[in-house]
Amino acid sequence: MRVIIVEGVLFVALLAAGGALLYWSLMTFTPAGTRIRQIRNRQRLERAASLDCPIHGSMTEDTLVRLADGARVCPDCYKETFNG
Repeated sequence: MRVIIVEGVLFVALLAAGGALLYWSLMTFTPAGTRIRQIRNRQRLERAASLDCPIHGSMTEDTLVRLADGARVCPDCYKETFNG
């Protein structure tokens, strides 16, 4: 009984390793993988750029104020705009 369970676990591990190898090779050696990496990198850079206020400097994502249209604004700029 124990041998059958061990064999099943090893088979699942072999499938997982094969899937990981396939994913790695697709992401490393194909144009689609390069394109996906470029998109992820661009999104990361855009997200970091959106957290930078030109007047007050860098902010964290949880401190930004979300407006009704979905845009995010620095809390100091929001106070200056609406309170005068």
